[in-house]
Order: sequence, then C-alpha cells, then structure tokens
Amino acid sequence: MKAVFITYDQAHNEAIVRILDKNSLRGFTYWEQVQGRGSFKGEPHYGSHAWPGMNSSMMVMTEDSKVEKLLSELKALDDSKQALGLRAFVMNVEQSI
Repeated sequence: MKAVFITYDQAHNEAIVRILDKNSLRGFTYWEQVQGRGSFKGEPHYGSHAWPGMNSSMMVMTEDSKVEKLLSELKALDDSKQALGLRAFVMNVEQSI
C-alpha cells in the first residue's frame, strides 16, 4: 500500500477529487488550508495581505498498482495550469489498522 501526499493551490481541489473518483480512490485525508511555497518557482501561499493565496493538502491511500496512473493524471493537471502549483509525493505504508 502507498500513501500519496498531494499539496496544491486550492483552485485545484475539485479537479483532484474528480481524479480520485475516476480512479476509484476513496480513502483520503484533506487539509483545507496549508501555507507554503514551491521548491523551484511560483508565488508563496501564506494567506497574508502580501501573499493571499492558500494551498490545500491531501493524503491518499492506494494500492501500489494505482499509483502511476494517479501521478500521471495529477501531472497532467499541473501541466495544464502551471502557475497554480501542484506536487505529489509517494510513501510506503508499512502497517495500518
């Protein structure tokens, strides 16, 4: 099992949920407002007067076999709106209850 941590501009939220639904990925945890800035470029998202944008984050649990397709669709979404920003990181899930 894998955990996919996705952090993204809030404007992507509906599109990401559609991607999850399309791929029958039900299990996730969602954080509505998180702050941060990208590693390479893009505007900071601090929710302040100077940097008013905000990010959201999601942790998706999935079978190993679904990871590549999910990442591919997330990358296509990011490529279509590069100014917004979207990153995804895959981690092993050793155990769960």
